[in-house]
Amino acid sequence: MKYILLGLIKMYWSLKPKNKLPKCIFRKSCSHFVYEVTKSKGFFGGLKALVYRFKNCRYGFELLKKPITDNVIMILPNGDEISEDKIAKWLLK
Repeated sequence: MKYILLGLIKMYWSLKPKNKLPKCIFRKSCSHFVYEVTKSKGFFGGLKALVYRFKNCRYGFELLKKPITDNVIMILPNGDEISEDKIAKWLLK
């Protein structure tokens, strides 16, 4: 099962148009994140990561700048806080 999920992700990478700009709100794309988790934690770990990213990598997030530290954080739809180093660069511009 693990290798089926990894194969599907690789197929997605090969079929995805190279000139299409990424829309992922995370610095590490959802497919790369799920691929790494699946490789290290197996099928169910990858499936859990896929569901998490699918539910949170969409509209409904908020970007906030902390006034004291000047750091930017992202609040996901489920309430999780994401640090600036994990936020997509195109969102920080």
